[in-house]
Amino acid sequence: MDSNVFYLLGFGAPLIAAAYAFVQIRAIGRLDPGNETMQRIAATIRAGAMAFLRVEYSTMLVFVALMFLAIAFFLPVAGLPTAISFLVGASCSALAGWVGMRTATSAAVRTTQAAREGLAKALHVAFSSGAVMGMTVVALGLAGVAALYVAYGGLAGEGRAAAQYLFGFSLGASSIALFARVGGGIFTKAADVAGDLSGKVEAGIPEDDPRNPAAIADSVGDNVGDVAGMGADLFESYVGGIISAMALAWALTPQRAAELFGTSAGAFAMVQGQMVLFPICLSAVGIVASVLATFVVRTNREDKLHDALFSGILTASLLVVAGAWGLVQWMGLPMGVFWALFAGLFTGAITGKITEYYTSDAYAPVKHLAAQSTTGAATNIISGMGLGMLSCGLPVLVISATIYIAFACAGLYGIAVSAVGMLATLGISLGIDAYGPVADNAGGIAQMSHLDEVVRQRTDALDSVGNTTAAIGKGLAIGSAALTALALFATFRKAASEAIASAGGSAAFAFNDINYELDNPNVLLGLLIGGTLPFLFSAMTMNAVSRSANKMIVEVRRQFREIVGLIEGTALPDSATCVAISTKAAIQEMIAPGLLAVAAPLLCGLLLGVSGLGGLLMGALVTGVLMALMMANAGGAWDNAKKYIEAGHHGGKGSDSHKAAVIGDTVGDPFKDTSGPSLNILIKLMSIVALVFVPLIVQWIRH
Repeated sequence: MDSNVFYLLGFGAPLIAAAYAFVQIRAIGRLDPGNETMQRIAATIRAGAMAFLRVEYSTMLVFVALMFLAIAFFLPVAGLPTAISFLVGASCSALAGWVGMRTATSAAVRTTQAAREGLAKALHVAFSSGAVMGMTVVALGLAGVAALYVAYGGLAGEGRAAAQYLFGFSLGASSIALFARVGGGIFTKAADVAGDLSGKVEAGIPEDDPRNPAAIADSVGDNVGDVAGMGADLFESYVGGIISAMALAWALTPQRAAELFGTSAGAFAMVQGQMVLFPICLSAVGIVASVLATFVVRTNREDKLHDALFSGILTASLLVVAGAWGLVQWMGLPMGVFWALFAGLFTGAITGKITEYYTSDAYAPVKHLAAQSTTGAATNIISGMGLGMLSCGLPVLVISATIYIAFACAGLYGIAVSAVGMLATLGISLGIDAYGPVADNAGGIAQMSHLDEVVRQRTDALDSVGNTTAAIGKGLAIGSAALTALALFATFRKAASEAIASAGGSAAFAFNDINYELDNPNVLLGLLIGGTLPFLFSAMTMNAVSRSANKMIVEVRRQFREIVGLIEGTALPDSATCVAISTKAAIQEMIAPGLLAVAAPLLCGLLLGVSGLGGLLMGALVTGVLMALMMANAGGAWDNAKKYIEAGHHGGKGSDSHKAAVIGDTVGDPFKDTSGPSLNILIKLMSIVALVFVPLIVQWIRH
């Protein structure tokens, strides 16, 4: 490929996305922010969100500095370039979260004001804010990968080494994503659970009622967890897929290429360089397609909100398919690459529809779950757990079929390309996901500002669809995580073999061989330990939410009891104390799960060798994907079952059914917004840590 064409795609497309985001930010800023009360509430939410982000980033800065030093000084040969890539990846991820947060906190109050005028305008404002998050993520992700690849000589004959250095970029993105997801998830769900139990269940006041001291903290949490956290989550999925595909293209041998594509060694040598650059070019096509597709997301009908959002995804997907076909033909790549990509894109769409079926109140599973609430919270929770477990079946079958097809079409490289294809339309799919918390915040502002009931009805309509799109986004992240983690594992095996060979040959390391068969006891030990890690990680994050919510509930009860006139609405609550409780708890509680993700693969590798570490990665992949699917879907179903009852079914708001559904929703909150979505980051982060540090592990075992 001509270098000018690479520059045009690798940097031109991110510039288009960045320009789109900038235009939308300016347009949102010029909209009417509403009356003085609305602006005051919005300013309080914004201040709390940005304050949390500053504290969180300050804490993560310590971790980033320590990891930078560890990579730079302890890794043999590639330490400093990888460390620089790590720093760039962490910085880009943090910047994407900051931009998304600033935009979302500005757009929420303007969405509320727009809802006073009509549904179509409110949808436009909320979706525009989400699109800023999506376009910022893809712009920084693709530009970061392309810039580092060029800087490390990827276009000047050093492509293999440059691709290896890029794993530092992925490690930085994954590290920030895990802390952002866990910290933001703990913050938002502690406030949400406390607000629901103390306000709706105990005090009998509506959701987001201004009398509830946890209401502001809940609104702050929507931003730090569902905007900044989700953005960082999908940022690392996006760059991880691109980088793993590039590395596996370099790992492909002429013999394997001949088996897959029927090419001669000479022909493959010409095609291999194109295969390395293809993921970047495909992602550029996806960015342009996403920008164009945003212009079809329009509707003025409440019953057509989901159709409007789906039309954007469908348009972007069709454009990517057409663009990818032309790209494969123009670059002279085997058609197996296209079919692997198509399988990933198709799988993303199918997984999204399966997730929608299990989490939307338009379908039988959620309606059945709502009906189970008529006999109490226990049956609601039992049914929700069963629904979550049941929802794992079809997605796993679809993902498995994709792995089979992609491998048959293009080998391990095809699996990585299918992950890139699944996230090719991330610019708009993340925008549709991130619009949900903006709509949720808009509804809270409407309630706290005592606006007309029709305003809250419109924002609730947006929020209800947003719950489903958020669940679809989580399903997309989990599916791509499975494909990317599998590709990363293949890359890990290749890197381990090379590290052992360079250290003197595998025969010198009887305890550290690269035999991944089940008759190797180290592999079995690794499988069991790795399979347990997602359970331990989930327990840590769930308990963190429980402890934080407990402190918040005690504080809310105290204020209801001690502030004279609060429950009557004649006095104001102390919201700042609740925000401070969530902030302190989230920062403290996010450290241990983050350290577990980094320390577990290192300790396993040092104690059980490369084969044991491989077993750990495989075990964590299997249980992590299943638990993530179960938790995300169960949580989404519980939330929409509650909203289905609030819409007037089974007794409506205030009924015993509603109270039972609220309790189910509080159980589902940390499922879907803390533990579940963090698991897909966990399995990829452990794979990246293993991949980056495998030379150090081999050296340790040798000595």
